[in-house]
Amino acid sequence: MNKLVGFFTNLVQDPRRRNITLGVLVLLVGSIILKPLMSSPHVSLAAEPLLEHGPAWFTNALLTTLIVDIILIVLALATRAGLKEGVPSGLVNFMEMVIEALYGLLENVAGKNAKRFFPIAATIFLFVIMSNYSGLIPGVGSIGLYHGAEKEGGHAIILDNQVAAADEKVAFSLFPAEEEGHAKFVPLLRAPSADLNVTFALALITMIMVQYYGISSLGGKYFKKFFNFGGKGFMGAIFGVVGILELISEIAKIISFAFRLFGNIFAGEVLLAVMAFLVAFLLPMPFYGLELFVGFIQAFVFMMLAVVFFSTAMVGHDDHH
Repeated sequence: MNKLVGFFTNLVQDPRRRNITLGVLVLLVGSIILKPLMSSPHVSLAAEPLLEHGPAWFTNALLTTLIVDIILIVLALATRAGLKEGVPSGLVNFMEMVIEALYGLLENVAGKNAKRFFPIAATIFLFVIMSNYSGLIPGVGSIGLYHGAEKEGGHAIILDNQVAAADEKVAFSLFPAEEEGHAKFVPLLRAPSADLNVTFALALITMIMVQYYGISSLGGKYFKKFFNFGGKGFMGAIFGVVGILELISEIAKIISFAFRLFGNIFAGEVLLAVMAFLVAFLLPMPFYGLELFVGFIQAFVFMMLAVVFFSTAMVGHDDHH
């Protein structure tokens, strides 16, 4: 009891603690008051077309991908221009630190092949981490268009909670299906990593590069690990089956790459949306920190697995024995 009294006494006497406590209480009470006005979280498993009567391929994830690409290109050009000036700025110093760290890591993993792998590996890392973090920007997923509304023009840029007021039934949907007579909310932006099309394309490109490095290093002997029927008798059959399993493994890596990245980022976005719906203020903050960590780890894992696959593809079948 004395400790509790002492705590409240210090709280009243210390303006800093008092202001922080009052701020937290105001935010929590505000979350409770505003909850009836908030919409249900909008969740769509697939990326959604932005234009109601436009091409289906022009989705919110594609728009965000283009923005991420432009940012990376501008960042690269700005870094190069800063290096030419002779006096590096803060941005140039930061990018130089990132590039040196990535190259040093690749040297430890790939050895003499680090210089060869570095352009594609660094590109993968920077694109994936920017894609992951784009979904954490306020407004991404909550500001967008609505389709099928009884308004002139058929769509407008609005907030998610305004859509829910028009039609609460379509505020939460796992699949972007149209409902006749209802307004359907479509976010303007969506993190590229939360779209299976993007992660699958990235995984496919990565595995194509794996085959390229293997063929360029070993030539026709590279295919020996997939189609090895040179043995005699029982061992020949075993080598043949192992080769087929290796081929299946190469295809499985594409699926594993795509779903690992998509699953982690999409699940994180759903978690943040649910936490923000339950308590709008303060509660989502720890989860934002967690998603920052997960976004970095997923980009790092994707890059490191790609480098490991590049390296193993350049090792001949006979070198394993």
